[in-house]
Amino acid sequence: MKKLILSAAIVFASLSIYATTNLPSVEDKTEVAAQQSEYTEISPDTVPATVKTALEKAYPGAKIDKAYVNDKKEYKLDISVKDQKATVFSDVNGNWLKI
Repeated sequence: MKKLILSAAIVFASLSIYATTNLPSVEDKTEVAAQQSEYTEISPDTVPATVKTALEKAYPGAKIDKAYVNDKKEYKLDISVKDQKATVFSDVNGNWLKI
């Protein structure tokens, strides 16, 4: 009986090793926060026409809920299309960015 309990304990201990997850380090969190803080909120009306045209072409009927810009003139747009919401990124010329 002792061997059975010892065997079960060893099996459960070995399984718990694989149950741990790799959490992002503090440095990773700082980098994400730095990326997010680069953008400053602007009025959706101040978004350039080229970006608005590209948005309408890519997402017909999309409405800009919030707009942000960074020092590189890249735009972060919180948009809604019907009942769906999304965040898209664009440069000043209306080219979509992958972030």
